[in-house]
Amino acid sequence: MKILMICVTFPYPPTRGGTQGRTFNLLNSIAKHHDVTLITQKSDDVTNEEVAQLRQYVKELVIFSRPTEEATGTWSKLKRFGQFLLEGTPPNVRYIYLPEIQNWIDQAVSAKKFDVITCEHSVNEIYIRPQWKQQIKTIIDIHSSVYKTCKNQLETNTSDQPLRDRLYLPLLRRYEKNTLSKFSHIVVTTDEDEQQMRQFAPQANINLIANGVDLETFPYRTKDPGGHNLIFVGGLDYFVNIDGAVFFSQEVLPLLQQKYPDTTLTLVGSKPAREVQELAKKPGITVTGRVPSVAEYLHQATVAVIPLRTGFGMKFKTLEAMASGVPVVASDRGLEGMKVDTSDVPLRALRANTIDQYINAISRLFEDPNLREQLSKNGRQFIEENYTWERLGNQYEQLIIS
Repeated sequence: MKILMICVTFPYPPTRGGTQGRTFNLLNSIAKHHDVTLITQKSDDVTNEEVAQLRQYVKELVIFSRPTEEATGTWSKLKRFGQFLLEGTPPNVRYIYLPEIQNWIDQAVSAKKFDVITCEHSVNEIYIRPQWKQQIKTIIDIHSSVYKTCKNQLETNTSDQPLRDRLYLPLLRRYEKNTLSKFSHIVVTTDEDEQQMRQFAPQANINLIANGVDLETFPYRTKDPGGHNLIFVGGLDYFVNIDGAVFFSQEVLPLLQQKYPDTTLTLVGSKPAREVQELAKKPGITVTGRVPSVAEYLHQATVAVIPLRTGFGMKFKTLEAMASGVPVVASDRGLEGMKVDTSDVPLRALRANTIDQYINAISRLFEDPNLREQLSKNGRQFIEENYTWERLGNQYEQLIIS
């Protein structure tokens, strides 16, 4: 089949996780059996080498330059809010819109160049015209609900701009509901997002295809390092991870260090924000920035912590820690979409949502090597049986060709 994938986030290298990781791994699986054209945008940090490498995986790679940064003044923000209110498209979606891309896609659809169009991440919906679903299969891969994410931030007091988000919330509800109506098929990564989408579009064709792990990139550890070494992995310029890192470092780690004075926390992730960099001044905390191999850092850790207080969707950081054999202590948000601690499954991770729960769960793992081994083995088996990209790519391919 001839497939057009739209992803304005340049999906390479896949080690960046998030949108890049999911898009590349699904693309890689599908392109083995079908002609895939990828249309994307290139930001300044994308190298020519990365472009050349990505080109090897697709039949055609169509690249446009990323739009310049938007103005940040008060008047500009008010203007963008007014456009959102009147026209129904959030500013972050409008920002990635280029008429040149629209013209390219319009011409391709008119010429019947493709059998299927997929939007890899919901922001790409802006390029899809509602009438197209009558003539071509259109798929939107929603990595996480924008409405539920905003709602959760307000409910948990983790929004960095609560006034703005209170204004945005009803608009995001309208926007997400309208977006779904444009597509013949909808893909979500977790059961929570599936429930939300079914509320918005009860008659829609909704499919759950989770996130996955490349087991070669995240091999199983060869030994338990012991000790009292914690690790948190994630893009440290993303507000969800910034909030989690700051919360854990300021509220949980000092109490753990009272019990276990040699406790360390390694924060691994690209582009650490100023708030994260400041954490390195605290005793026992290391901020690495981007590293060549996340797996190597995971293998050195006693426990992986995922103390997210907001953010929806299935988390790569959780899947990758489990695949690496590192015991996980995570919040409800960090464990979204995964059955890890119910009575009908082997124990695969420990859940914590309060300071006391984090202290208790991590202390149990520090003191019990048998429990660490149990979570290590069960976590790896869980990933091997459910969350490999080969398995998930096959599911996506079946949806595309059916």
